[in-house]
Amino acid sequence: MNLNVNFSFTADTKGFWDGFWERNDGLGSGKTDPDSKSATMRAFHKVLWSKQLPNGEFMELEDGKSRFYLRWRDMYFGSDSITASFRYYRNKPFLDDLSKAIPNYKGFVEDYLHLLYTIGGEMIFPQFSMGINQSRGCNMRICDRWDLTLECIKRYYEGVESPLTKALEKNKEFFALFVNFNGFVEFFLLQDCIDNNGNVIMWLNTELFVSNPIPKDYESYLAFILKEMEFVDKRNKRIERYLRQPNIRM
Repeated sequence: MNLNVNFSFTADTKGFWDGFWERNDGLGSGKTDPDSKSATMRAFHKVLWSKQLPNGEFMELEDGKSRFYLRWRDMYFGSDSITASFRYYRNKPFLDDLSKAIPNYKGFVEDYLHLLYTIGGEMIFPQFSMGINQSRGCNMRICDRWDLTLECIKRYYEGVESPLTKALEKNKEFFALFVNFNGFVEFFLLQDCIDNNGNVIMWLNTELFVSNPIPKDYESYLAFILKEMEFVDKRNKRIERYLRQPNIRM
């Protein structure tokens, strides 16, 4: 198949843009979720992550059928957008400030959502109630931030406690597939999240694992969104280079 890293999954998610700016008190919200409704996204995940694992096994993903997204052996996976835009009503004051500071603010939001919903902004994780997807969104010391989530995964491999320890330990069979943190990063092409010393790059300058670690003003919010966009763009290019290798099965 032709895996176009620039394809926005909002394009084949029926109804996503319908009435977008009328929802969420005018802050904008997609009517439907590409992570569950985009057939193209599912196909991209199925192709991209069907490959040899760091433990030597080969993961051949299949359609999960019924209520499941993708499966391999007895593991069922769901898709997770690893970026967040925090367009909550409680953040409306600084979002209003941002809308005044940026010309064509609505166009800016639509542009970054088109980018963030490309394959570079997506992951798969084991799918079950209060799994990684839900836990990282509900935990008030993570608040859906991918940089903090990845720091928790790094600490899991190092045997160090984190706010997501319980959720990650429920997925020990999944994480064992990658042997160590470096194997996890390389398998999912996440190298642009890591600095030269092997540390997770933070997208927002907060202390680790403080309560409610989200932007508090429009300047820090904009900086965070731009960091996410930079990462997704870099990962898309990395995925594109990976797919050009002659031994990749498509």
